[in-house]
Amino acid sequence: MGRQLSRMGAPFRLPEWSALALIEAPQFVSAAHDAFIAAGAEVITTNSYAVVPARIGDARFAAEGLRLADLSGRLARAAADRAGGHVLVAGCLPPVFESYRPELFDAHEAPAILDVLVAGLAPHVDFWLIETQSSTAESGVAMAAALRRSSLPIWVSYTLRDEAGRQGPAQLRSGESVEQAVALDLGRGAQTICFNCSQPEVMNAAVLAAAATITAAENGAVRIGSSAVRIGVYANAFTPEPVTREPYAGISEIRQDVSPERYVQWALEWVRSGATIVGGCCGIGPEHIAALRARMG
Repeated sequence: MGRQLSRMGAPFRLPEWSALALIEAPQFVSAAHDAFIAAGAEVITTNSYAVVPARIGDARFAAEGLRLADLSGRLARAAADRAGGHVLVAGCLPPVFESYRPELFDAHEAPAILDVLVAGLAPHVDFWLIETQSSTAESGVAMAAALRRSSLPIWVSYTLRDEAGRQGPAQLRSGESVEQAVALDLGRGAQTICFNCSQPEVMNAAVLAAAATITAAENGAVRIGSSAVRIGVYANAFTPEPVTREPYAGISEIRQDVSPERYVQWALEWVRSGATIVGGCCGIGPEHIAALRARMG
């Protein structure tokens, strides 16, 4: 969403990121949703990723956080309804402090922030997408917040260490193994496990680890209600992010080699390894979604 807004000419800068368009020019958010739906997306995500104090400031979040979360939900719901009812709306519950920084997570402060997001989004979404999570501690608090106020299905999506997974086991940015995370989330009741906002090259190792863990749990028949647990992937097109303890100083560069055609080849590999949901994160545009749709139907 953020990079698509930037490409479309919407207000876009740090620290507000994608929330700036929501605040100043929400028509761009609607247009971005419409563009992805026109490309063939069956799931769109609320533009609530940056509706957190770390992005919009403590004072603005206290005064407007609930309204902005509600607006992000309304805009996504309206776009899905315009499409005729075949598009699902994912309610984005993001990292509430800093992306990729598991050491900054505060389990005592997070619930109050998440409660605002859940309250604003709940009337408009079909399920919760707890995304770009760097640790199981982070995802666990978000799952609890979602469950306190609704009974909607829960998808959990982890971001991975870009420096791992290419030639070794995939790891969350916390250093936890994918197997640990998946096993824990199966017990917590997640219906879908995803991996997002990491390099396409590291995703397949995570899919294989998740598939093996799910299979081992109940001989391949892990079930929540009547639906088998699913695996999803939506990678980014960022250049590799450096391992750092400093806040991000600027907007990450987009790789020039992640063409729609190449992205489809990665996605086909993920599907062969067990993924049944594919999409795109930062830098993956409607043209990539259209290519996925054309190839996979």
